[in-house]
Amino acid sequence: MNTVLIVDDEEKIRTLLSRIIGLEGYEVVQAQDGASAFRKLEHNNIDVVICDVKLPDFNGVELCRDIKQRYPVCELIMLTAHGNIADGVQAIKNGAFDYITKGDDNDKILPLLSRAVEKVNLQKRVNQLEEKLDKRYSFENIIGVSPKIKDAINLAKKVSNTDATVLLLGETGTGKEVFAQAIHYGSKRKANNFLAINCSAFGRELLESEIFGHKAGAFTGATKDKRGLIEEADKGTLFLDEIGEMNIDLQSKLLRVLETSEFIKVGDTKPVKVNVRIISATNRDLAQEIKEGRFREDLYYRLNVFTIQLPSLKERNEDIPLLAKFYADMFAVKTNNRVKTMGDGFVKALQRHYWKGNIRELKNVMERAVILEETNQLTVESLPLELQSENASGPDNTLSAFSLASVEKLHIQRVLNHTNGNKTEAARLLNIGLTTLYRKIEEYKLGAV
Repeated sequence: MNTVLIVDDEEKIRTLLSRIIGLEGYEVVQAQDGASAFRKLEHNNIDVVICDVKLPDFNGVELCRDIKQRYPVCELIMLTAHGNIADGVQAIKNGAFDYITKGDDNDKILPLLSRAVEKVNLQKRVNQLEEKLDKRYSFENIIGVSPKIKDAINLAKKVSNTDATVLLLGETGTGKEVFAQAIHYGSKRKANNFLAINCSAFGRELLESEIFGHKAGAFTGATKDKRGLIEEADKGTLFLDEIGEMNIDLQSKLLRVLETSEFIKVGDTKPVKVNVRIISATNRDLAQEIKEGRFREDLYYRLNVFTIQLPSLKERNEDIPLLAKFYADMFAVKTNNRVKTMGDGFVKALQRHYWKGNIRELKNVMERAVILEETNQLTVESLPLELQSENASGPDNTLSAFSLASVEKLHIQRVLNHTNGNKTEAARLLNIGLTTLYRKIEEYKLGAV
């Protein structure tokens, strides 16, 4: 229920408006002057203030300005016994939603109030979404207690509220984009766009068009002007992932942006000014790339103003149980699965594995494990075959053929159960050919599903 505060020194007017507005389903609060109005605002969640211009202790127009400064979401409707254009103009400048004369109340107040409440509710929803976004991409949501990840988070926090370019280094799947988002949403640019592009996903011409935009007719198929990501990210942040894959000719255009804050679209001659923060990332050794002539040294020094090295999972082994639990809970909710716990053997198997794909690989393994698990606990048998094989060793710590075959047989049977006997889908999930699956079914004498 929305709450309306009526501020007027005439009790009869307050009572009349309260009855009219209350009958429409609003909660109504009354105040006879400016001082009491502020007390009501402090102790009630007021959405709309209907205020007389002439109050014993305040000029209503000035009161409007003070209320909007303290409660920016709240909307104000000003009332006056005698219409005054100057007061009306100043009230709107001070943030009033509208300004009407008394006597028009019965005709105008309810429709006007409805529109003001609609605006308040919309702004509240926007604020809630922004708050969720801030929480989702905050540093607090980066999981880990290991010293190396804590060091990386502390460095990122320190640089987030500056405009310095940041270079994120680390193996594939270490969470470079997650860090880039946290840096953006922890900065003064958070109300503006965060845009990301993987430089390895496009050829030279297409990447140039995606980043810098183009003019109509610049090349075949360019039928209209296109804004590039740098322009779209104006006053915000552009994240360039895999920057080491960028063509050296494009590197010079990016360098111009960093040096002059301007660029030229493909097919254009006029420069465009931008205010954009660049965060880049790579798993390459850029110093070596410079030696081999594939990366510009001057661009490297521009990007390398502030460097953060993100640790691989093998450097933060104690974080694997926390990450696994997070993904297990997330995918259990998404797939409506009853998985609630992880067995000790399951966690130890995860910690023994060498995660070439780091967090990204772990996330994929956890999703698959949760989907296939039919009980409420994840065990070693929930893991993909290659991870099960790593843990199917005998007393002398050597892998036996019998154990490997047993694990493979069990895993194939579980996947067939999950697909209700659909062998094509089972082969896809197992990442093997359909012919291979049929051979394994015959070899292991797997029963009908």
